[in-house]
Amino acid sequence: MEKNEHPQPHPIHWTMALIPLAVLIALQVVVIRVFGADALDGASQTALLLAAGVAVAIGMILFKVPWEWINNAIEDNIKAIGPAILILFMIGAVSGSWMMSGVVPTMIFYGMKIVSPQLFLFLACLICALVSVITGSSWTTVATIGIALMGIGTAHGYAPGWTAGAILSGAYFGDKISPLSDTTVLAASVGEVPLFTHIRYMLITTVPSFVIALVIFLVVSLCHATDGGSQSALFADGLQCVFTISPWLLVVPLIAGVLIALRLPAAIVLFLSALVAGVAMLLVQPDIVQQIGEGSTFRGVMLTYYSGTSLDTGNDALSNLIQARGMRGMLSTVFLIFCAAAFGGALAGTGMIQSITAALAKGIKGRRSLVSATVATGLLANMTTGDQYLSIVLTGNIYKKLYKDKGFEGRLLSRSTEDSATVTSVLVPWNTCGMTQSVVLKVPTIEYLPYCIFNLVSPLMSICIALLGYKIFRRAPVDQSTLP
Repeated sequence: MEKNEHPQPHPIHWTMALIPLAVLIALQVVVIRVFGADALDGASQTALLLAAGVAVAIGMILFKVPWEWINNAIEDNIKAIGPAILILFMIGAVSGSWMMSGVVPTMIFYGMKIVSPQLFLFLACLICALVSVITGSSWTTVATIGIALMGIGTAHGYAPGWTAGAILSGAYFGDKISPLSDTTVLAASVGEVPLFTHIRYMLITTVPSFVIALVIFLVVSLCHATDGGSQSALFADGLQCVFTISPWLLVVPLIAGVLIALRLPAAIVLFLSALVAGVAMLLVQPDIVQQIGEGSTFRGVMLTYYSGTSLDTGNDALSNLIQARGMRGMLSTVFLIFCAAAFGGALAGTGMIQSITAALAKGIKGRRSLVSATVATGLLANMTTGDQYLSIVLTGNIYKKLYKDKGFEGRLLSRSTEDSATVTSVLVPWNTCGMTQSVVLKVPTIEYLPYCIFNLVSPLMSICIALLGYKIFRRAPVDQSTLP
């Protein structure tokens, strides 16, 4: 047998398996209340390790689970997050270089003139959706156009939570249905469904969810009372005083778009985008490079990539907006990802995740309970494993045989998995997605959560379509008494 496939000495009851999760939630509530925005500096990570310790103690002391099993599961989780760590550092480099080169300030400057304040949230969501469909990556979308849109939203007087919610709703819509998205490909493969069959079937739940989100953002935008004229003017003046604003700088995101069109891996696209921005920074913003490097060009460029950089614009809000974190700014998120991997590994190694999902599966008889349980498991997996990729794989593997036994097609499983595991990952503060996007957008997860309309509606839409039975097909005739 392979590691972690040995029979468990004493099966853990699902009620006991919920204890570490309850401990984590309780600790996170206290952490957020006590530390607030500083929770990411180490308190949230400590809470994850403490909850992992509770899981290990229960497993080893009460149920005689060998440490080797738990350790192997933690190792597997840490190996799985390697690519995400690399992308995180590349995002940090892009954030710093695109900001200090003037690319993002130029996008903000022209965006304030083009995007109407009375349509902003609607357009922000739509723009991010289009970019994400093309790129296949919500992370890349948020790290580039998303940062610029946050600046435009601030200039127009929108609350950060609303702006971040619109950006993330659009980004995760595109990520979910793009054939270039790794989560889309992963969900299709786990469900053993052809990629485009999976995408077409997802449209049944995804399009209505997105339309609802767009309508809400449109209504809120139309009702928004803004003094954006004066605020936008202050921002425009501040940007022009600090940066050289030039349409030529838009060549940098254009090159990034070409790289994406060539279907290069996200890490390579981000690396080359940061490299090109560095060249643009030397050509267009030499004074800023000298200022950051205290007279040294090389030092200025290197600091832009790896360290936090800030410039005084004379406007506190604008100065905070153009502050870049660099690769070093991602370290707290990397710290959290490792701790989340340890927590997820502790639950998997002790068999607690399996116990919880087995309990969920007991009451499943037909499509309604089956889809509802799948959606619930996707959300639970995001909360316990701390990573959307692990959540997709875990949810798909748990229910694959059950869907076959009940006679349902694999595309129902792959769609239900994406409707939950993919889109809810950004709503969990200690998930890799939730932590990454909160750091990039500089908005706490709890603050933007209520405004991620698409991400909130999507799981509910999946359950509603299952209740209606619309276009849900069976593999072969089965005993109708098993249907709800």
